[in-house]
Amino acid sequence: MKTRLLIVTMALLFSGLFKAEAQTLESKYGLDSAQTILNASLYIEMVKQGNYKDALKGWRYVYKNAPAYQKSTYINGVKIMEGLYRSTKNEKYIDTLMMVYDNRIKYFGTDRKYNTGWILGRKGGDLFQYKPNDVPAVKEAYAIMQKSIKMQGLDAEAKVIANTMEASKVLVQNNQIEAEEVIDNYLLFMDMAKKQMDAETDPAKKDNINNARLNVEQIFFAAGVADCETLSNIFTPKFHANHDDLVLINKILRMLNRQECEDGALYAEVAERKYELDPTADAAHNLAKMFIKKKEFDKSKEYLVKSIELEKEADIKADLHFKLATILLMQGQYSNAKSNALKAAGFRANWGQPYLLIGKAYAAYSKNYGTSALEKQSVYWVAVDKFLKAKAMDPDCSEEARELINTYSQYFPRKEEAFFEGVKEGDTYKVGDWINESTKARLTE
Repeated sequence: MKTRLLIVTMALLFSGLFKAEAQTLESKYGLDSAQTILNASLYIEMVKQGNYKDALKGWRYVYKNAPAYQKSTYINGVKIMEGLYRSTKNEKYIDTLMMVYDNRIKYFGTDRKYNTGWILGRKGGDLFQYKPNDVPAVKEAYAIMQKSIKMQGLDAEAKVIANTMEASKVLVQNNQIEAEEVIDNYLLFMDMAKKQMDAETDPAKKDNINNARLNVEQIFFAAGVADCETLSNIFTPKFHANHDDLVLINKILRMLNRQECEDGALYAEVAERKYELDPTADAAHNLAKMFIKKKEFDKSKEYLVKSIELEKEADIKADLHFKLATILLMQGQYSNAKSNALKAAGFRANWGQPYLLIGKAYAAYSKNYGTSALEKQSVYWVAVDKFLKAKAMDPDCSEEARELINTYSQYFPRKEEAFFEGVKEGDTYKVGDWINESTKARLTE
């Protein structure tokens, strides 16, 4: 009772300051400054207590009679309507909630931080949250959130993006939108996430963005439009009708690449057409991936070389050289495999995988090196050196490196064999041929 009396007293005292001002509906204090301040003070106290039922009357007065009074009118309005809906399940409160957002846009939509685009994201998200099984409402929410994302760009909230993806899943499953629209959303949101990740320096925020990206991916897969057969059914007729449309071609390839559908007939057609129209590094890379899937490795190598020649970005060149090195290793072209692995490592700092590959190439070549048992087994020393280097420089490959070290250390020369060759533990030893590495002798019992 004392708190209420204090609020009324203070409201009346402050109201005297505004009598000289012209009072209209659009002015800050509305039609009656005393009533505005009084009702605002009373309903805010009720909101703090979670008493939304008793807060409604005072809030409604301010909302209707002083809509430009405070941004908090709309923040509290959301709390009140959500609270009343949760306690009553009466959908009239959801309708009012939508009007609260509309009025906030009208009177505070130019706010520097929480502008119209941000408000639309919250409005659409709430409509979707409270009416997830009402298809017309989901469609309306989806349109609102799409508008928000268009306005906000890379500042769009992760929650809004996830809700939009979820809404598109509901709509495609109810035949309200085409599968291609869901695919377009997915590609857009993945691109946005990459740009946000690239621009962000805070590790915690990077993790949040990555979690949002994983959430979008999960929703996309659940929508039922991500498998290779569905993608082929969607895009094959479109490609045949527009086989010179590079925008369409690029979209198809991006989607097929993401879903690892490089071995299908559509991929072959689109990738080859892309290379005909636009013989870029990316186009050559697409063909290389296709031939890898088909196990036509000589053709794949040809296009990887072309892609490397055309590519300008160091990180992508690293991947291309590594793929080429992998094929060369598999074909027993160990020296060339090593050369490309070193180039891959040169284009990306602290990357251990190329050194694992070089170590594997050394180990595979051991049977062809030298004539004595010790000479052949000495190659395992330099192989393990590479595995140790990879383990030390790159935590991502440390587990594989550890397994390889344990495996190949078992094949080190025995002390008895080394004795007859004049080699002792810890001696510097040169492995020649294309390997051309010096190492330390390590012997087993």
